[in-house]
Amino acid sequence: MTVDPATPRLSGQTEYSEEIRTPLRDFLRTETGSASVLLAAALAALVWANTGPGTYASFWTTDLSVRVGSAGVSLGLREWVNSGLMTLFFFVVGLEARREFDMGELRERKRVALPVIAGLSGMVVPVAIYLAFTVGDPSVHGWGSAMSTDTAFALGILAVFGTRLPRGLRAFILTVAVVDDFVALGVIAIAYSGHVDVIALVVALAIFGVILLVRAAGVRRGAVYAVLAAALWLAVLESGVDPIVTGLAMGLITSAYPAARSDLERASGLFRLFREQPTPELERSVRAGLATALSPNERLQRMYHPWTSYVIVPVFALANAGITISGARLADAFGSPVTLGILFGYLLGKPVGILGASLLTTRLSRGRLRPPVGWGATAAGGTIAGVGFTVSLLIATLAFHGTRLDQAKIGILAAVLCSFAATWVVTWVIWLLPRRRRISALLGRAESIVDLSTPVDPDRDHVRGPRQAPVTVVEYGDFECPYCGLAEPVIRELLADSGDVRYVWRHLPLTDVHPNAQLAAEASEAAAEQGAFWEMHDLLLDHQGDLRLADLLRYAAETGLDTDRFHRNLRHHKGAARVAEDVETADMSGVSGTPTFFINGRRHHGAYDIEGLTAAVRAARARSLLKP
Repeated sequence: MTVDPATPRLSGQTEYSEEIRTPLRDFLRTETGSASVLLAAALAALVWANTGPGTYASFWTTDLSVRVGSAGVSLGLREWVNSGLMTLFFFVVGLEARREFDMGELRERKRVALPVIAGLSGMVVPVAIYLAFTVGDPSVHGWGSAMSTDTAFALGILAVFGTRLPRGLRAFILTVAVVDDFVALGVIAIAYSGHVDVIALVVALAIFGVILLVRAAGVRRGAVYAVLAAALWLAVLESGVDPIVTGLAMGLITSAYPAARSDLERASGLFRLFREQPTPELERSVRAGLATALSPNERLQRMYHPWTSYVIVPVFALANAGITISGARLADAFGSPVTLGILFGYLLGKPVGILGASLLTTRLSRGRLRPPVGWGATAAGGTIAGVGFTVSLLIATLAFHGTRLDQAKIGILAAVLCSFAATWVVTWVIWLLPRRRRISALLGRAESIVDLSTPVDPDRDHVRGPRQAPVTVVEYGDFECPYCGLAEPVIRELLADSGDVRYVWRHLPLTDVHPNAQLAAEASEAAAEQGAFWEMHDLLLDHQGDLRLADLLRYAAETGLDTDRFHRNLRHHKGAARVAEDVETADMSGVSGTPTFFINGRRHHGAYDIEGLTAAVRAARARSLLKP
């Protein structure tokens, strides 16, 4: 063990402009932009419907047929969008939900219960409010249009307020939205579908069973699943049930997992073979090896998510949000039980249902079940969930026609605006609170997930900074990895600017791609035996291209070490066991590449530039203040 109690400020550093891309950051980045595109499409639909109402209606009711021989499907353009393209949207929602369940906040199963309860309550209360407005009115059957959160808009609003709300709120909202989608699709299938063809439904279930068997057999060819999914969609369509349910089902059965180090080593081995002999056969092997290293969930999400966010959902808005607006129509709508029921169902029912269910569940479970964030952030999540655009419009088009449909659309659009305003008010109130109460309102007291399998031991680990610091940054690194070299000046700046952070280096030499990494790691351990780990650590990262034995001996001399003893330790690989222990802890923590950071035991996903790490450290520091 070595401790450097004071880290000097460095005058120069290597600038790092390229950030690490992760599925989570890509998902949020896409949602931020797509919310703007979605809003623009909704406004375009309103402009089109008011400047050319005849062309708007006639265009979207145009029939489009797809036939193969005597068989085929004929639907209007709006139906193709609502039942066809939106299937892909729900597929992506299912993919992201499954990823959270496998790798994200919900991988601890006890964390699933509360958002599911909150999601159900967040549907029941808005429906009750809608029924209260429409009791005795023929429009009472449209209750389904007042209950479902729009995933795209909700995550877009969350991204707008991203700097003011904790990251944990996203998984909570996503789970609530997926519960909404599940229940809403069931409601569509039961309450708003036509006559159900039992035989076609049985065929659909049989096809889904075949998909599960193919998945269990380990088949990874996308074409096989695409054909089966298309057959499933057609069977569900023929059954009379809205086929968008197939997208969510296919997404939820697509597993997510981190890339295993063995898969990455095999992929790098294939790449080296291709470099030596660049043949078409090896090129196909390399592509297949790279593909198998990633989970199907991640590959499919990267493939389809931008399309659904920037194309499909905006096209849906363009096809469904168009209504002619006039003063008389607005006055009529806001005196209508349909508009008022939907508006207040979302504006009041969603936050009351979600926050109320969360409070009640926490109290009844005596604190064992808590939201992943504080009560202020949970309230903001409730107002964000009050956006009910996509599925709400979908149900409204099934439940209403003519004037009633226009009133429903006005209520839905008004709820979007009011939800944004209500979220702004909630976050504004939270930020008026004193600092400690604000932190508590945002972060709460739920236990954080710990990803680091082996806790930091100051008597064993290499620690830089105060031994009892409230924030600990652990890096699994490779002295020959260029990205570790790029991260090093960022770490030095972080430590220089933060007096309450300790930094731990753990070895993960990737010998399949960095041939000198193992020897360099053992050299740092040889230096540690003479009390100079950090001096050697800095030299190795500053000279990543010169890590041969002669170079290491020169660094030992420059550092003032006993070079004979240093050389003897290297020759007998005395540090190999210590390096192997770190590698074992990396495997136990699911680390497969370098650099990988853990902050207070929690894996850091995202950029490791100074802004990204500082934000993560700030959040960890805030959580530490709430501990009794």
